[in-house]
Amino acid sequence: MKVVNLKQAILQAWKERWSDYQWAINMKKFFPRGATWDILNLAEALLEQAMIGPSPNPLILSYLKYAISSQMVSYSSVLTAISKFDDFSRDLCVQALLDIMDMFCDRLSCHGKAEECIGLCRALLSALHWLLRCTAASAERLQEGLEAGTPATGEKQLALCLQCLEKTLSSTKNRALLHIAKLEEASSWTAIEHCLLKLGEILANLSNPQLRSQAEQCGTLIRSIPTMLSVHSEQLHRTGFPTIHALILLEGTMNLTGEMQPLVEQLMMVKRMQHIPTPLFVLEIWKACFVGLIESPEGTQELKWTAFTYLKIPQVLVKLKKYFHGEKDFTEDVNSAFEFLLKLTPLLDKADQRCNCDCTNFLLQECNKQGLLSEANFASLVGKRTTDRDPQLKSSENANIQPNPGLILRAEPTVTNILKTMDADHSKSPEGLLGVLGHMLSGKSLDLLLAAAAATGKLKSFARKFINLNEFTTHGSGESTKTASVRALLFDISFLMLCHVAQTYGSEVILSETSSGEEVPFFETWMQTCMPEEGKILNPDHPCFRPDSTKVESLVALLNNSSEMKLVQMKWHEACLSISAAILEILNAWENGVLAFESIQKITDNIKGKVCSLAVCAVAWLVAHVRMLGLDEREKSLQMIRQLAGPLYSENTLQFYNERVVIMNSILEHMCADVLQQTATQIKFPSTGVDTMPYWNLLPPKRPIKEVLTDIFAKVLERGWVDSRSIHILDTLLHMGGVYWFCNNLIKELLKETRKEHTLRAVQLLYSIFCLDMQQVTLVLLGHILPGLLTDSSKWHSLMDPPGTALAKLAVWCALSSYSSHKGQASSRQKKRHREDIEDYISLFPVEDMQPSKLMRLLSSNEDDANILSSPTDRSMNSSLSASQLHTVNMRDPLNRVLANLFLLISSILGSRTAGPHTQFVQWFMEECVDCLEQDSRGSILQFMPFTTVSELVKVSAMSSPKVVLAITDLRLPLGRQVAAKAIAAL
Repeated sequence: MKVVNLKQAILQAWKERWSDYQWAINMKKFFPRGATWDILNLAEALLEQAMIGPSPNPLILSYLKYAISSQMVSYSSVLTAISKFDDFSRDLCVQALLDIMDMFCDRLSCHGKAEECIGLCRALLSALHWLLRCTAASAERLQEGLEAGTPATGEKQLALCLQCLEKTLSSTKNRALLHIAKLEEASSWTAIEHCLLKLGEILANLSNPQLRSQAEQCGTLIRSIPTMLSVHSEQLHRTGFPTIHALILLEGTMNLTGEMQPLVEQLMMVKRMQHIPTPLFVLEIWKACFVGLIESPEGTQELKWTAFTYLKIPQVLVKLKKYFHGEKDFTEDVNSAFEFLLKLTPLLDKADQRCNCDCTNFLLQECNKQGLLSEANFASLVGKRTTDRDPQLKSSENANIQPNPGLILRAEPTVTNILKTMDADHSKSPEGLLGVLGHMLSGKSLDLLLAAAAATGKLKSFARKFINLNEFTTHGSGESTKTASVRALLFDISFLMLCHVAQTYGSEVILSETSSGEEVPFFETWMQTCMPEEGKILNPDHPCFRPDSTKVESLVALLNNSSEMKLVQMKWHEACLSISAAILEILNAWENGVLAFESIQKITDNIKGKVCSLAVCAVAWLVAHVRMLGLDEREKSLQMIRQLAGPLYSENTLQFYNERVVIMNSILEHMCADVLQQTATQIKFPSTGVDTMPYWNLLPPKRPIKEVLTDIFAKVLERGWVDSRSIHILDTLLHMGGVYWFCNNLIKELLKETRKEHTLRAVQLLYSIFCLDMQQVTLVLLGHILPGLLTDSSKWHSLMDPPGTALAKLAVWCALSSYSSHKGQASSRQKKRHREDIEDYISLFPVEDMQPSKLMRLLSSNEDDANILSSPTDRSMNSSLSASQLHTVNMRDPLNRVLANLFLLISSILGSRTAGPHTQFVQWFMEECVDCLEQDSRGSILQFMPFTTVSELVKVSAMSSPKVVLAITDLRLPLGRQVAAKAIAAL
């Protein structure tokens, strides 16, 4: 008989009662070549014929089962055919379909093209929808049966449906395929969610608890599909997290003025990467704050730490709260953190002793005020601390000394009031303004106010107001002696305050973003060109030190001939710019015997007698000048600095002279520190009883810096946490040795570790140390050090476990941190550092000229083309195509370039025939990438991985899991979903 079509062939087989294998042989005779069975829709045709009557045709069903078993038809075509059946009232037909699904639903696979694998994902989604509809229909019939008194039939069918659902969903592979299908067909997923809600309502009235719990379990599995990548177990077995501790110490010690948002993001990044539970995360922040309070040097640093703890950190926690879903949950976590903290009584008692008050109480009040604690929890915690506190502390508190936490909390509103006062018109009441500023200079008021302003982000506007005031006082016209002295004082106080701010918090706080054409204020000009800073070398012969000669001559005459400085009509900014040239003239006259030492004393007394800013400008130039002189030429210049540094004992000084001299001496000490060390000279500045430069000159003399680095790291590792002194030493070493030297030597120390717990601790500490300049360290680590280790077989032994695992973890953490933050601004401490230029990464890793055209060819080619997803053993033109290219990421950015090249190297290692520790390292690196991944992390570092790497990675047993494939591919892209579907379907 000549068969015309598929339907006829099936009918003939049924009429002649062919056995299943006979049917298969004859079918191949009827349709010898050409289209595949899926294109002919064999599965659908068989089901259509089998389901014609009230009960299914067993013979035709046996043909379908044979076709499935012998892989004549694909799983996707069978699932699609089943999902088209919608007469759920025909029990026997439904049961037959469920039996067929039961044959293969937990072992789906596809080894065809990517498009076929995506087809399997879509078919599975349709089948899931069909199963849910079928379950709902069965549950409704069961309910009707219960009402009619015939429950047996409905219950059996519902049990079968739930059994099939459970079997399908319990496979992680199936859920991964459904995850891809959900992204491919959002509307179908919405239909499934509606179906799930409807089913939940029907099953809520079900009396059989076993079926109800089975249905709930299936519902939970379906709801978990969209978020199957975001489940991470938290580290509940650990209590100390040195990275958080070190980050807080680093911020509090070196970056009080830094913006809060980058700190919040960095803390959240560490929390996610290390899977830290929220209460322990908050506890670690508090612990670090208390350690900072205890160990901070007396003076400015102590006030900075107090402001950081009581003003900045509560605000940081308020911002952190937004990252957590339940606001109530976060306040509970903060409460738990405090409960843990209160158990650390020795730490809290030591902080109380240092600060002369109940530190915890102040902190609890602040957190309560910010809404981080409920009233009930606040009262309970205060009560607990009062009970636990050492009773001797209360009696030993000195009532005459006001505690810093209280002072700082009171200073914050004062800053706001001063800013309002400074906004007023200066010309209307200069005396009133002078009174406010004079009050600021007394005692430690200035440092308190600056610390409060820095911690609350107001320091920049504070500085701006003083720059405007300084600018206002540069000119005076038609003024009386009294007005002139007020103007001189306003100029002097604003100048000294700005110098003090620049030295304490960094000059970037002062600088404004002036647009072109705008006149730069005098103080900014002077600070940028004439003020000595760490790492800034000034040229004493620079034009900025050589103003108009007539002005210089008149200033020299004024200083030499007058008994004191005149004030009326004085242009103070011009005097400040002319003083350097005037000092040079005076020095030359002194060295050539024209002026005697008595004349020099009179001149220096004149310079510092009325306004201290002239002395500051004079010393600024002298510091630059001394650097250029030979050993035997320096004496007179240094003597002049000594003369300018001492106070003037005279009745005829202006108001607030002693207060101004204290600030002037602190400024001069900072200015001269470098040059005095280099010239091995000592100048005794009048002491205030407090070390004004506690973190300066910490390196031990006559020791190689490599020894110092290894020694300090060994101590930090042994102790398990980084203290602020170590942070400053490490920062100095980074500054001296350069980023490559610093990073390379610390990585060598890490690779020497052989104990697992030590390597993990070393990674946590190294990550926080690298935060001193994370961007540059990451470029060196991923661009130089890792490629060097991975490509040199003589170094592979150093990559073995545990140091290799630790290095992989560190590399991923650095890469993720830098990539997430490199679009933001560099922090002030990173801008401040004068660094050697790291090699130009564009020349180090050249972009192929071929890339754009290669990319266009790939994107314009047919997606069915085998080239797109060819195996990586065929290293053809597409082997480097990655998601980042499809997202058009800027490859001229050094970090993007380094990441792209590192992933190309990883891809080539996986594709090479030589296995070794370097291959194992790549596996650890990828595992850590997956472990640190956030759900829907847009622009993850994995977007730089070539698509072809996926099929290579799944060959590594530890990486051959559906979740790993979902994690490492960019599922936002159609091509990414195809790659993932192909890899998962083949597992």
